[in-house]
Amino acid sequence: MGVRGTLRVYLGAAPGVGKTYAMLDEGNRRLGRGADVVIGLVETHGRPRTAERIGKLEIVPRRGTEHRGATLTELDVDAVIARRPEVALVDELAHTNVPGFRNAKRWQDVAEILDAGIDVISTLNVQHLESLNDVVEQITGVPQRETVPDAVVRRADQIELIDMTPQALRRRMAHGNVYAPDRIDAALAHYFREGNLAALRELALLWLADRVDEGLARYRDQHGITRRWEARERVVVGLTGGPEGETLIRRAARIAARARGADLLAVHVARSDGLAEGASPRELARQRRLTEDLGGTFHQVVGDDVATALLEFVRGVNGTQLVLGSSRRRGWQFALGPGVGATVARESGDVDVHLVTHERVGRGRGLVHVAGSPLSRRRRACGWALALLGPVLLTLGLHAVPQPGLGADVPLFLGLTVGVALVGGLWPAVAAAVVGFLLLNWFFTPPVRTLTIAEPRNALALAVFVAVAVAVSSVVDLAARRSRQAARRAAESATLGLLATSVLRGEQALPALLERVRETFGVRAVALLERADDGWRPVGSTGEDPPATPGAAEVTARAGERSVLALCGRVLPAADRRVLSAFASQAEAVLEWRRLAEEAAAARRLAEGDTIRTALLAAVSHDLRTPLASIKAGVSGLRATDVSWDPEDEAELLASIEESADRLDGLIGNLLDMTRLRTGVVTPLVRAVAVEEVLPVALAGVPDGSVRIEVPEDLPPVLADPGLLERAVANVVENAVRHAPGTPVLVTASALPGGPGCGGGRVELRVADRGPGVPDNVKNVMFAPFQRLGDAPRGTGVGLGLAVARGFTEAIGGGLHPEDTPGGGLTMVFTLRPATGDGKESA
Repeated sequence: MGVRGTLRVYLGAAPGVGKTYAMLDEGNRRLGRGADVVIGLVETHGRPRTAERIGKLEIVPRRGTEHRGATLTELDVDAVIARRPEVALVDELAHTNVPGFRNAKRWQDVAEILDAGIDVISTLNVQHLESLNDVVEQITGVPQRETVPDAVVRRADQIELIDMTPQALRRRMAHGNVYAPDRIDAALAHYFREGNLAALRELALLWLADRVDEGLARYRDQHGITRRWEARERVVVGLTGGPEGETLIRRAARIAARARGADLLAVHVARSDGLAEGASPRELARQRRLTEDLGGTFHQVVGDDVATALLEFVRGVNGTQLVLGSSRRRGWQFALGPGVGATVARESGDVDVHLVTHERVGRGRGLVHVAGSPLSRRRRACGWALALLGPVLLTLGLHAVPQPGLGADVPLFLGLTVGVALVGGLWPAVAAAVVGFLLLNWFFTPPVRTLTIAEPRNALALAVFVAVAVAVSSVVDLAARRSRQAARRAAESATLGLLATSVLRGEQALPALLERVRETFGVRAVALLERADDGWRPVGSTGEDPPATPGAAEVTARAGERSVLALCGRVLPAADRRVLSAFASQAEAVLEWRRLAEEAAAARRLAEGDTIRTALLAAVSHDLRTPLASIKAGVSGLRATDVSWDPEDEAELLASIEESADRLDGLIGNLLDMTRLRTGVVTPLVRAVAVEEVLPVALAGVPDGSVRIEVPEDLPPVLADPGLLERAVANVVENAVRHAPGTPVLVTASALPGGPGCGGGRVELRVADRGPGVPDNVKNVMFAPFQRLGDAPRGTGVGLGLAVARGFTEAIGGGLHPEDTPGGGLTMVFTLRPATGDGKESA
């Protein structure tokens, strides 16, 4: 496949803003630069100024078709591709094509042209975007039936907004530059009201701003840019779960309100061990509701270092301002560290930090939590125990043996310190080094029992001991951190690799994807929610008690314009959100695939319906008119006053009228039956039925002597709906009689024992004729609606008899298939289920 062409879309808030002008001007500019530019289709709507802008651009002739007695034209995709220009101008991307063309929508035509490697420039109004269709209808009161999926427009290489103020657009309308004079007053009074245009303009600006923001985020991610870019104000408020949260949220909302279009985000950092410090679940729930009421979003991340987790989140969402509350710690607690606010302000870089005072300042909140070690709590506890007891036990042991001297004592204490570092990490090892230093100085460094060091070399040995102990402890601690980070990155890479592999293999089942999310993050339940007119509706879910709304979930991630991936069970660390975003993108792709599959299925149903309607019209045009014409001729002859009929001629005319009426009744019955089968409204009433009771009724319409019946007396009853079975047998027998004139049709029945996989056996009803037979390649085709053999005379039916017979037989749980009659001809075999004496299927 060659290189796909690029798509450029001129987006406008309403008709008349100048999208087609801009498209033609761009085409002429490129033509002037030597590019090969053609007009695939342009709609001037009778506007002379638009027609003037065509200039010297070549126009590819449109393709015409007959529709409801008129000749209509559309874009000729094949002609544009055959012409192979560099650029094709195609107006009105959302247009719906006339029935009969290959594609239902013009954007599908454009996709074919792009696939051929041709660049396309097109136009679109914001009211035609699928995601905004209902909003536009609420604003204008006008439903939009022509829409384009947002994903199609988002995939455009360039989207340019053609903007115009509502006042300027109304002036253009009043001057007759948009609509014909007889439509101006009505348009200005309804759709083109100034308020409507202002709202549509805002929709266009906001939609395009979101697309620009998506592109910016994608660019920053592809180029590894973490430094904040102030493309849009994003105000982040950090919440501790304390009572001051509502004050901070309202202050952050006022800051965001001063910058039009700013985003408000609230974030709470929870510890990975689940121990909350000063965080009230009730307060957090209340603060979540307040944030959402003010138009913001609530987020929760996990991090043992609150300052680092906050800054990671702010930079991850490209935040510009961070609002924090002044510390609630008491004065003496600052001796343990500078606090989150001071640390964030020092390390924030280009993020503006607001420290907001509140009534809880200095009233206490407990000891501040120091950044945790990468080692487990059990290992840290063992490390501290070894750091305090190990040097004492080593000292007692050295006193119990002859003294080898300080040169041997120091390595022993150093080895003990390294062991503590391996077990408990940095701080226990530092404590072991300090305790060891004091014990070495007091008990083993002359003069003993004092902290005085007489010889310089002993002082140097002790200093080296402390330095080496601290250095080794730092290396061990750093190695543990790097090991944990490497394990996390490896897990993320494996998860993303598995996700990418599933995409390449086409694994797009939504339940499997949601279950993978639940297993990957170890949460209780996962749901994919989609915004509907009356709230949120679940598209898919897995786990126990999945969330019904985003507010009921601990973690959420956007999965498209109107969808959210919601997780329940625990909050996720900030570092896991990158992987969660990848799953959310895959969920969006699954939804898009599902929509495309539904559209394809709907298109197939429409195509099948069109085929049936076309065949039905062809049948009605002749097969139904023939008996009507015969009836009309007979009735007209009998009513004629200038002709006298003798009794024999009159009886013959009446018999012809009756025969034609019976044929017409049968044809209409088959059409109605086929309609019932197609619409799925056939509801069989299955009960035990004797075959010998069904056959006389089914064969009542065939000529005497044309059918011979051989049914054994001990044939068991079958499970069937009597009416449906009678109609199915009647259609098959009448078809056999019609194709085998002169020889009687043989109808036999037999009960066959069951075999492996056959349950309690079956009853076969065979209708055998001695006609010309049917080739093997036609045996399945002849059951399709409106199919007749080549030698079937016109006027004998519309080709529905066998289709109705098979449909009714399958509706009662049976089957119908053809076989060759030994010696020549065709045998139709009904396979039916036998019934027991109580009317139930035999076991």
